[in-house]
Amino acid sequence: MVRSVLLLFLFVAVSFRLVFGDASITSDLLWPHPSQSTFGTDVYEVDSGNFAFTTDGAGGASILLKSAIDRYYVTIFQTAAPFFPSGGATQPKGPLTGLKVTVNNADESLNLTTDESYTLTVAADGAAITATTVFGAMRGLETFSQLIYHMPNGGLAINQVTSITDKPRFQYRGIMIDTSRHFLNLHTILTHLDAMVYSKFNILHWHIVDDQSFPYESYTFPDLAAKGAYDHEHIYTQEDVKTVINYAYERGIRVIPEFDTPGHTQSWGAGQANLLTPCSGGGFGPIDPILNTTWTFLSSFYEEISKVFPDDYIHLGGDEVSFGCWQGNADIQAWMKKMGYTDYAKLEEYYENNLIDLINKLNKSYVVWQEIFDNGLKIKMDTVIDVWKGGWQKEMDAVTKAGYNVILSTCWYLNYISYGEDWKNYYGCDPQAFNGTDEQNSKVVGGHACMWAELVDSSNFMPRMWPRACAVGERLWSPKTVTDVNDARTRLLNHRCRLLTRGIRAEPLGPSYCNDEWHGP
Repeated sequence: MVRSVLLLFLFVAVSFRLVFGDASITSDLLWPHPSQSTFGTDVYEVDSGNFAFTTDGAGGASILLKSAIDRYYVTIFQTAAPFFPSGGATQPKGPLTGLKVTVNNADESLNLTTDESYTLTVAADGAAITATTVFGAMRGLETFSQLIYHMPNGGLAINQVTSITDKPRFQYRGIMIDTSRHFLNLHTILTHLDAMVYSKFNILHWHIVDDQSFPYESYTFPDLAAKGAYDHEHIYTQEDVKTVINYAYERGIRVIPEFDTPGHTQSWGAGQANLLTPCSGGGFGPIDPILNTTWTFLSSFYEEISKVFPDDYIHLGGDEVSFGCWQGNADIQAWMKKMGYTDYAKLEEYYENNLIDLINKLNKSYVVWQEIFDNGLKIKMDTVIDVWKGGWQKEMDAVTKAGYNVILSTCWYLNYISYGEDWKNYYGCDPQAFNGTDEQNSKVVGGHACMWAELVDSSNFMPRMWPRACAVGERLWSPKTVTDVNDARTRLLNHRCRLLTRGIRAEPLGPSYCNDEWHGP
């Protein structure tokens, strides 16, 4: 029954056709560009009624792998890229009857060292993906799905692949979403995770709360959301959070939550009395670091977060802390005098050091904005420093010289929009372009695109994000030598059309067309 429905979709898909002139399969079908690829000249038909996936290896029985194969069966035979490469034979030699996926390791842990490499071949006797982990196999399945195209007669085909050997250049390939300034509904977040897979991203940095609202429903402190969210409908329940985490994991994506303190916490104060510092002129400032009740609360809160979010890392924020309320608060002034502090930066250091000690006791590692490093705090050597300010080359140099892992976000604030093809600016930014030594470059673990949500909600999030984020995806996955913007533009135009067929509302790059234009809501 399922395959009959898929055949119906295959018939409908004949109308999905892109024509951008002559194109070779190596330059036009794949995004991001693989590390190494060699293609032959033969062409093979691919028929849903005569095609089977098989698995092998220590990880071949993985439920994650089975789920991925089920997803890609639908993707391939329902939404295969409607594309006619000019390279290769004009008539298929015969059918490709299957794809064998071999996973050599049963380890399904997902972290900063997970092996996502794979190899892929397509020949007359079948196609094969070999990977160390199930997550490498997922990346290979995505590549395989992109290689299949429609022939003029409406059938599906794939060109001979002598060899694709592929792996990510960087292990940290993320996108930050902001759900405080505007709430993103669950459907938007899950659809965004699907889009991330199509460009081989592997980290969702979830900036879940901020000054404006506290949409995370804490089971330890339910008033945080009850009083700090915009309203009761703009809240992520524990079940919602679990859904996002599981959906992401099944697709090889880590979810790293950010609970930014001591600044950016105005919404926290609504549901937690005596947490924020009273300002002398009225209102409240950052978290009050001198009260024992503050640390009792933070200890319980982060213990909950460490259980709800299973990733090894939590993003602790630490940016843009205003000292104004601290400076005008008589209790804090008296406490600082007692401690011998004359610089309010020392008070911030006191807060951050205590918070880091708290997180260390929970056996969690952490990502922090660059201010934590800039202010000279004592942090673990496995800390990841998130560089977001201007002058990033100098900052990356300093962080890596100090021996810390670092990620870059400065270049990739996608909430800033400009007329024209701004994706080229994102594409041209290389996080290792600071003249570092080989040892320093090894400390650059990647980067992430950011979508701050002052002017973004579920109504415009997807087209604002995609396909511009794809440029960041290729920069973080593909070899350093892949820099040809003209070649990238051709492939990205086609990838954008592919995103549309897969239900991703991706905006145009410039004057172009897709025969299957957007028909969704």
